[in-house]
Amino acid sequence: MILFYNLSIETCFSKLKSSSSGLSQQEAQIRLQQNGKNSLPSTKSSTAFSILFSQFQNPLILLLLVAGIISLVIGKHLDAEIVFGAILVNVIIGFFQENKANNALNQLKEMIKSRVIVRRDGQELELDSSELVVGDLVLLSAGEQITIDGRIIKSIDLQVNEANLTGESNSVYKTTKILPTTTGLADRRNMVYSGTVVSGGHAEVLVTAQGSQTELGKISHLVLKTKDRQTPLQHRLKQLSRLISLVAIVISVLIVVLGLIQGRDFFNIFLTAVAVAVAAVPEGLVVAVTVILTLGMKQILRQKALTRKLLAVETLGSITTICTDKTGTLTTGQMQVASLIIDQQELNLQELLNSSNQNKITPFLKLIKAGLLCNNAILEKANDSHPEKTIGSPVESALLDLGLKAGIDRQQLLAQEVKISELSFNSKRKFMISIHRSLDNDYTLYEKGAPEKIIAKATEFLTAHGPQKLTEDDKEKLLKKVADLSSQGLRLIAIASKKLTQFSESQNEKRDWEKLDRNLVLLGLVTLQDPLRPDARQTISLCRRAGIRPIIITGDHPQTAWAIARQLDFKSQLTAVIDGQRLMKTSAEELKIIVQKHDIYARVSPEDKLRIVQALQANGEVVAMTGDGLNDSPALKTADIGVCLGSGTDVARATADLVLLDNNFKVIVKAIHEGRIIFNNIRKSITYLISDSFSEMFLIIGSIFFNLPLAILPAQILWVNIINDGLPNFSLAFERSDQGIMDQPPLPKTEPIINREMKIIIFYLGLIRDFGILLLFIYLYKHQALWGWDLNYLRTLFFALLGFKSISGIFSLRSLKIPIHKIKHWQNPYLFGAFLISLLLLILAIYWGPLQKIVGTVALSLNGWLLIFAISLINIISIEVIKYSFRKKSLLTKKL
Repeated sequence: MILFYNLSIETCFSKLKSSSSGLSQQEAQIRLQQNGKNSLPSTKSSTAFSILFSQFQNPLILLLLVAGIISLVIGKHLDAEIVFGAILVNVIIGFFQENKANNALNQLKEMIKSRVIVRRDGQELELDSSELVVGDLVLLSAGEQITIDGRIIKSIDLQVNEANLTGESNSVYKTTKILPTTTGLADRRNMVYSGTVVSGGHAEVLVTAQGSQTELGKISHLVLKTKDRQTPLQHRLKQLSRLISLVAIVISVLIVVLGLIQGRDFFNIFLTAVAVAVAAVPEGLVVAVTVILTLGMKQILRQKALTRKLLAVETLGSITTICTDKTGTLTTGQMQVASLIIDQQELNLQELLNSSNQNKITPFLKLIKAGLLCNNAILEKANDSHPEKTIGSPVESALLDLGLKAGIDRQQLLAQEVKISELSFNSKRKFMISIHRSLDNDYTLYEKGAPEKIIAKATEFLTAHGPQKLTEDDKEKLLKKVADLSSQGLRLIAIASKKLTQFSESQNEKRDWEKLDRNLVLLGLVTLQDPLRPDARQTISLCRRAGIRPIIITGDHPQTAWAIARQLDFKSQLTAVIDGQRLMKTSAEELKIIVQKHDIYARVSPEDKLRIVQALQANGEVVAMTGDGLNDSPALKTADIGVCLGSGTDVARATADLVLLDNNFKVIVKAIHEGRIIFNNIRKSITYLISDSFSEMFLIIGSIFFNLPLAILPAQILWVNIINDGLPNFSLAFERSDQGIMDQPPLPKTEPIINREMKIIIFYLGLIRDFGILLLFIYLYKHQALWGWDLNYLRTLFFALLGFKSISGIFSLRSLKIPIHKIKHWQNPYLFGAFLISLLLLILAIYWGPLQKIVGTVALSLNGWLLIFAISLINIISIEVIKYSFRKKSLLTKKL
């Protein structure tokens, strides 16, 4: 790879076989045919069919599909219709939620569609940017988007905003000087890169890379190569479906074997095995999970965050590490004046506005006015398309904003002191001069720039008592103060002025700026910073309290990154900041160790961000990556959750899983809070549904083991699993937070979806309860004559018992910790509505003729219902006793 930033201009021309006259048209056409157009590699967009097909990749859906096909083959058409109906509901919901194509690369391509001026055969002509080739000579000017990577050949005050690529919020002043081979991407001042914008000046640039070979193209390759990771929920549901499938298959095979040993008819025993498989599969679970995730998306949207992928909703609750960009994420992304320094006094804007001492603030107002006069930023008034905003370099925009807040009318100021001449800023001289004529025809020179430049030319400095002589000792003290403030991550400029005598406006073309630029009066220093977002510190604190580790990854300087980190209570020393150069020399295995100890990374490239995220994931972390720039997109896609600010680039938004609509970093923690609620609700749903499936399966297996007729029919099982349990189960999606949910650490990635408490309620309690229910069925079946209840009546009785036990027990399962009498039931009115509707449907299935034929039921007597109510009450009491033991154990653990 040729390091063009390390080569002379002549060598660059030689390497690329070009010249200051540009390529010939003939050579350009040859290169265009050989290397292709200046465009990014395309990828197939997701079609409606591919999105639809992806819905069937859910293992639970596949399990239901097999059960439905088997039911159809053996002639159980009603059972098959119910199962396929459950599949259809889930697919429709998932399809409409995820019908948003991943169009990141298409938007990357859109970014480079523009017209450019290029020199060929010594002539300048306008071309579509896609026709540029390596070796072309491109002419750049302010406002243009750069569409290639190139070596700067000539520069006239060229400034480029590279925030999208490097994360650096300030415009970068460019040069033509040769740079060392170790120079990082963000410090290559003699290069320009595709996807960045010219914010000022002019330049001639030799094209060194086009299309996919540019830094932007490399990012698109990273996005293209990066595969979507399986979410923790997908992994856990996959494990659960495998377990359910294994249990269903093993038990079904045993049933067939046992039936044949008992001499039963093969077809009938096969139908029974299918019934057990149907009982084992909680048909409503897959729909319930989809509904919970969908409603979770809406809850997160209410918190001003848009979730692009359905399964990403739950992943938020599993986050263990947040990797956050600095610029525009932790900070506002806009330069602001932090304070003004005159003599030994330092004031921020609020102190200035609140001061009643006119003598004290007069010098500061003079400093602000000088910053407004020596300034080319403009204020664009608000209109229908955008609010009021300043346009110009970050520093000049900050000074203009300061003047507005101080109540100074800049237009009136310029009318009183008319600008008649200017020496613009460039990276070599590092200062700007403007000369103004007052209404009295007096002339004043105003100058702003690098403190070391201005201080060196000053002979006096402003104080509250007027100008005082500036000695060499004074200059040393000022430069030391500048160094101290710079080490805190602040940017500083100095502002000076000078009264001009014997000045002639007619000499504008031949002005001797060096002669004028002497014996200045230093008005003061201005400190600037890209300030923290208001809620950033509190949000970082909330993350730590929730057991989530925050890590700063930025393209900014280590000093700046560390200064911001200190404001956020990071304990790392400056020497612990890892920069891009060190990362370049670090292997993947070494990086896995580094990311365990270090929390601040600076001057990193897009590849570095990607490697850091991958190293954290290799250590078992569930990683969220926040960012808003083009440079963040590969890491956003690789992370378990990519979080983009609403003000981010289209590419970053398209790649992310979560988009913050109001640019408030605190929304991330709110979204994580919602994610934890969602996962808890999914667990409640699984506990609720699998408890029923376990009861059904236990009854059927017990019936076969004791050589009895089935206690409940397959159609009745499907009714309980889908119709009876459906609405109450869906209402769990509206459950709110359990107390202290954000004071708990994130769930370990390896923790199964069914935890210890769930296993006790589902299996241990279920085993005792369902064994008792089975014994009751055996007793009633053996004593039919005594009770006057035939087999159809008994099946209806146990169908109703399973149904009512389920919908009444859900009130206790709303929390596995809080007693039922302390749960705030009114907070979820949907549950009461679901209970009443399910109860009504259960009654209709038992007493309404058409449904009696479909479900296989008969009317129940009052005695039957009293028995059902009694057993359901015992079930609730049993659950509460177990929950009490959970609370006791939790309190004991805390004391220890």
